Amino acid sequence: MFNRNMAMKAAENLRSIRERKPLVHNITNYVVMNYTANALLACGASPVMAHAAEEVEEMVSLAGALVLNIGTLSPPWVHAMLRAGKKANALHVPVILDPVGAGATSLRTDSAKRLIEELSIQVIRGNASEILSLGREKSKARTKGVDSIHSVDQAAETAIALAVELRTTLAITGTVDLITDGNRICRVMNGHEMMSHVTGTGCTATAIIGAFLAVEPDSMEAAATGLSYFGLAGEKAAERSFGPGTFQISLLDALYEMKEDDLMAEAKIQI
Repeated sequence: MFNRNMAMKAAENLRSIRERKPLVHNITNYVVMNYTANALLACGASPVMAHAAEEVEEMVSLAGALVLNIGTLSPPWVHAMLRAGKKANALHVPVILDPVGAGATSLRTDSAKRLIEELSIQVIRGNASEILSLGREKSKARTKGVDSIHSVDQAAETAIALAVELRTTLAITGTVDLITDGNRICRVMNGHEMMSHVTGTGCTATAIIGAFLAVEPDSMEAAATGLSYFGLAGEKAAERSFGPGTFQISLLDALYEMKEDDLMAEAKIQI
């Protein structure tokens, strides 16, 4: 049922992160900045949160991946993202975009589309409504704040065409995650419902994919294996949690404690 080769790839990528400790440059939102940095450390990567336009080009030149997250958006941050992204493209540093709340306001939707148009982005990770709002045609997709009002299954058919249109890999997260580059499609079934009761788990998933992109050149495999690792950590954290508060801390512990052999045995990736 689940792909053995992808499970082995997930374990291999996690091992590579822990051995290489890649620097992951994040231009992300105030809500999740501390937590995503801790999650990257727990994973084995080295996070840096740098958003000043005056330093982002220099910082990204040291990085293994660049994570762009529009969760607490302002025009100066968009400028910094564009500068960092263009430098990353020039240096062949992979870029991942989290279009938080795209579809909710014009500022968010237009900013996400501008980043997509002006940069080469290897992975876009979002919920179904966020992803559906990114097409060049005027989309009817809306979000409820930053929450999705569409299911992953509702977005699946459109996502394949949209991945081709945007020339990127789309990772749509939900009860079952869907990843497609327009030619291939896979689903990740790791995860736990408690992950939706803690703010920032989607943003953290994006940062984790960034770490996996730093060691895995195939963007679809990086996204799928990163989401499987993060989802399995969520499963293990839920087993020893009493509610959202203990879950949030347990998730960091589970990311840190995850053994490569456990990921190989329990990754639920379908191709």
